[in-house]
Amino acid sequence: MDQLVVGALLTDDLLRPTRVLAARRTGPPALAGRWEFPGGKVEDGESPEDALHRELAEELGVSVHLGVELPPPGAMSWPLTPGLVMRTWWCVISVGAPHTGPDHDDLRWVTAADIGELAWLDPDRPIVELVARALT
Repeated sequence: MDQLVVGALLTDDLLRPTRVLAARRTGPPALAGRWEFPGGKVEDGESPEDALHRELAEELGVSVHLGVELPPPGAMSWPLTPGLVMRTWWCVISVGAPHTGPDHDDLRWVTAADIGELAWLDPDRPIVELVARALT
């Protein structure tokens, strides 16, 4: 069974998003310097939504309101690497301001015009394409 990862499409507005938060990884070495959507692995006994809340509190120091999920066309989760799949949700920050931590050395709010300029992790590219189309 695949390990589930959750990702946050942190945005400024759930109904009319104009930007989304990207996070630059610090490791492992093969992934360092590449960009991703913040999130992490779901732990045993944890719901995906609870995991996303926990990961965002740990990684970015924020609490969020979850919006709708962004599934891939025709599937329930995004394939990442062998043994890893991801589910993503649109969300807005309800408490706090995002900050870097051990997992990320830079955070950047990106718009539809500049989201494609970042060196995204390869498995995130299909998600980035859908997000770019959703940004107004």
